[in-house]
Amino acid sequence: MKKTDILKEIVQKKKEKILLVKQQLPEEDLKAKIQNLVPTRPFIEAIHKPRTISLIAEIKKASPSRGIIRQDLNPLEIAKIYQEAGVQAISILTEEDFFSGNLAYINEVKSVVGLPILRKDFILEPYQVYESRYFGADAILLIADLLTQEKLSELMQIASELGLDYLVEVHTEKELKKILKLKGVNLIGINNRDLHTLEVDSKTTEKLFLFIPKDKVLVVESGIKTYQDVLFLKILGVSAVLVGEAFMEAEDIRNKVEEIMGW
Repeated sequence: MKKTDILKEIVQKKKEKILLVKQQLPEEDLKAKIQNLVPTRPFIEAIHKPRTISLIAEIKKASPSRGIIRQDLNPLEIAKIYQEAGVQAISILTEEDFFSGNLAYINEVKSVVGLPILRKDFILEPYQVYESRYFGADAILLIADLLTQEKLSELMQIASELGLDYLVEVHTEKELKKILKLKGVNLIGINNRDLHTLEVDSKTTEKLFLFIPKDKVLVVESGIKTYQDVLFLKILGVSAVLVGEAFMEAEDIRNKVEEIMGW
């Protein structure tokens, strides 16, 4: 029996969503709305500290692999706990259909914490980059698997013009080679999760790490559950880890952050 390709389903749904939101708020109007917004918070700067490993802590209610992870999701409460625990940045999943996310969470969270926010979503076109800026993101996720080199380049350019940092995510050597040919990729994410099958393999980081130039800021995503995992990545020289599920399923989030990070 052929396995479903979850990523295809997510992208299909996302394309439909984009068409709808464009009807409600056309691109030109959206661009006009972002003219006078307050400056973004520096994301790369926040997570790139010498001789230490930073934490980007994630807020997400659900995922395709797990279903509902945290029934009583209160983004504001969780964000405050993260800030008190000393995390360097927050990632917010804004995809609605598969992750039960919401774009509105970003500004709500920004009103109660001083940390930079990464919008984690399936960004396919310029409209979503403008939208990210409008809704308060400081950085966006760009998934190499979903975008051609030309499209990546275009989205990175727009993000830079808007003052947004961008985390370019890869899962294979082929994707990594593709993005390393582009100018301006400073922040690279290795995702241990295969977005097509949703399977996690932490060996992905070990394989790809060797090919990443030392001057890049490296973030590792998915499958990080213990202090040993973090310690291993710290020794490798990884700048930051992005952790979501382990915190979302914990009864005491602050305790879990301290346990995993060794703080």
